[in-house]
Amino acid sequence: MLESCTTAQERWGGVNQLIDRWLSERKQLISEYVALRDRTPPDESPDQALESFCDVLVDYVSAGHFEIYEQLIREAEDFQNERGLELVRQVYPRIETITQAAVAFNDRYANTASGVDEPDMQARLQMLGAMLHERFELEDCLIEVLHNSHRAALAAS
Repeated sequence: MLESCTTAQERWGGVNQLIDRWLSERKQLISEYVALRDRTPPDESPDQALESFCDVLVDYVSAGHFEIYEQLIREAEDFQNERGLELVRQVYPRIETITQAAVAFNDRYANTASGVDEPDMQARLQMLGAMLHERFELEDCLIEVLHNSHRAALAAS
């Protein structure tokens, strides 16, 4: 019994650091978003602020899909957390839709060598911002249900 608890601690202890790093990336994404939303249009190309935002955006959504969600789901499966797995089935399709919108924004604006239509970009950025806000709430819910609920069991080990 103790051996399996040690294994669980070793296996899931690093998830906290992974989530912390990802939430730090979220703060950077929000900061870049606000700077881009509140800026005066650049006088020249390339548009470094827009390109930087797109880079952080893609990094953030990629980490969610290829690192965080995978770890959270695996943890829920190992702890036989049916409530958590049901939550994943409910919210993941919406997160995927928001990811597709983020990728589409990136595809449209990541290469700004030819300049952008600022009013159009700002309108799309505002729509993306609302979707990201929703995504952050869904992600926080997933973290709470799929990880934080197991934290006591991990700490006891």
